[in-house]
Parts: sequence; C-alpha cells; structure tokens
Amino acid sequence: MHRRAWMILTALLLARVGFGYEFQTVASLGPALIARLHLDYTGFGSLIGAYMLSGAFIALPLGLLGRRFGDRVVLGGGMALMAAGQLVCALPDGATAIAAGRFVSGMGAVAMMVLQSKVIADWFPGRRFMLAISFSSAAYPVGVGLAQIVQPLLARDFGWPAAFGSGAAEAVLALAVFLAAYRPAPHVDEAPRAFSLPSGREAGLSAIAGLIWTAYTACYAGFLSYAPALMTARGEGFALIGLVVAFATWGNVAATPLGGLLAGRFGPARVFAIGTVAIILGVAAMGVFDVPVLWGAMVGLLGSLHPGVILAVGTLSASRRNRAVGMGIFYTMYYAGGALAPALCGLAADAYGGVAGAMFAAAAIGALAGPAWLAHRRLSAQAGLVEAV
Repeated sequence: MHRRAWMILTALLLARVGFGYEFQTVASLGPALIARLHLDYTGFGSLIGAYMLSGAFIALPLGLLGRRFGDRVVLGGGMALMAAGQLVCALPDGATAIAAGRFVSGMGAVAMMVLQSKVIADWFPGRRFMLAISFSSAAYPVGVGLAQIVQPLLARDFGWPAAFGSGAAEAVLALAVFLAAYRPAPHVDEAPRAFSLPSGREAGLSAIAGLIWTAYTACYAGFLSYAPALMTARGEGFALIGLVVAFATWGNVAATPLGGLLAGRFGPARVFAIGTVAIILGVAAMGVFDVPVLWGAMVGLLGSLHPGVILAVGTLSASRRNRAVGMGIFYTMYYAGGALAPALCGLAADAYGGVAGAMFAAAAIGALAGPAWLAHRRLSAQAGLVEAV
C-alpha cells in the first residue's frame, strides 16, 4: 500500500507538471505569438486566461461527479482532455484554435485539480499530508519551468505547433501512469453516492480558501506571464529572461516542500505571512526596479513557501465525505479569478502604457490573500482547522 500511494502521487505530480507546462505555453511563446498573431496585451492576456475559463463553470459539477462516479473516472477523463486540447492548439488556425484548445485542456485540468487533493488526502493521512500536498503544489512550477526552457526551442526548430504537441505527450504519460497505479485507498468507501452539497460552513470555508489560492496564483502567474515581455521591452536577452524565470519556477520546487516542513514546526500562519509579503513585494518591485534576478529569486524562494499551506487549508475545509464537492467550490473560485486575472493584468499594462502595469496589477491581486486568510481563520476558529493543518 505504501508503494502504491507513492505511485499514485507520482501520476498526480506528472499531471500537475502537465498543468503548468500547458498553462505556460502561450507565455513562453509570448513575443513570437504577439508578433505573429498581431495581439495587444489585453488579447494576449485573454489567450492565457482561456485555459482557466471553463473552471468557473464546471469545477463544482465535477466535484459532484467525482462523488457520484468515483475518482478514477473523473481524473482519468480530465487527463485525456488535457492531451486532446493541446492537439487542438496545434492546428494551423492561429488564435482561434489556440483559444479553443486551451479551453478544452483547461476543462481536463479542472477535473484533475478538483480531485487530486482529495486523493492525496485519502492516501496520505495525518502528518504525511502536508508534505505530500506540498510536493503536489511544487509540481506546477516544474511544468512552468520546463515550458520556458523547452517550448521556445521546439518552436524555433519545428514550429510553434510542436510546443503544444509536447504538452499532449506529457498528459498522455500522466494518464498512463495513473490508470496503471490507481486504486481507492483501503480505508475509503468509493461506492457511488447520491449528489449532495456540504454544509453552509464547509461551503463558506472552501470558497474563502479558494479566494486565497486565487490571489496567490494570480500574483505568481502574473509574474511568470508578463516578466518575459517586460524584460524584452527593456532590451534584456533570452539568457537573462530564462535565468529569471528559472529562479521563479525552480526555486518554487524547493521552497514549497520546505514551507510544508516549516509550517509543521512554526505554524502555517507564519509561513503564509512570510510567503505572501515576499511575493507581493517581489512582483511589484519587478515593475519599478530593473534588478530582475533579485525579484525572480524573491518570488521563487521566499514568495513560494506557502502554496502547500493554502492547498492544505482548502482541502481540509470540508469533511472527508464532502471533500470532492468542497474542492469543487474551492476551484470554482480559483478558476473564476484565474480566467479574469491575466486579462486584467493585460488591461492594466495597456492603460499604464507598458508591461510594468501588469506587474502592479498582479501584486494588487496578490494582496487580497491576507484579508481572505484572516476571514478563513475567523470562520474556522471553533473547529481549530488552521492549527490542525
């Protein structure tokens, strides 16, 4: 059972790597796509946000479907859609095909995201949960970092459809490992159940936790999406852009599991506060001071200590039997914000007259995490939820 748990976690990590890889594709090809497709920054941001658009509408229904039909069906179907959407993006129809394909891939990513935290909680109970969920969170920037390194080279040598096709191949690999490894956890009853909703308290906690996650991820994604364009506008070369993105992504890979360990020792609130302040300052400073390596390191290291803490709080906001639906509510909030935030950042860039405006908007969105965290703690005080994470 211990070996199977790690095999299942490996499959979920591959899927989450694929999520980051697919989401970052438009940003990693940004300068070329903007020129080739004649996009302004608002249009560019909308194309990025197309990946998130479906989640605002289907996250909660997918949570209900997961409760009714089981994790294997919904998770496996999601990974298949992640692959199919990338193949649509590779069609030679320009922005229309890319938007449609990202919408389809995004639907698959929703299914994966809604249920993966529940599956991790089922297979990694107790103290192992924080570390496992932190590994899961750290997998996303691995995908983003790989996209930034691999996709421009694929586009240069084989054309931009090859960059999207590589995302399809990664999703197929994740699906194959998942189908080979997955079984329900021994202590979890996965018999079909009637549709039901969590209590009002659980729904409220899940929604607020989703807002916290939205604020963090919008701030982080705003940095990764617009930093390459900002540095290009400042005349920086490809090597320096790659270095900054590498600090912001690969630093996250080490920082997030470390944050999970620190949260167990010093408490989740302290880790959350340090991470939130660091990422807000790093993203805002990127728009003002031309010291990109420093800001990339701040975002990727100190600013990435707390995503595992946020995911843990979101996962535990509902009881075990309502966890799939609770995560549906969590990700409904996340995807609604994730679909709007890139376009808002692009709109801010157009209004400001430069890409720095996108950084200021991303930092402002990130600052919303603090009040949402305090509201969640207040609502969960009687249950001691935050302290138990």
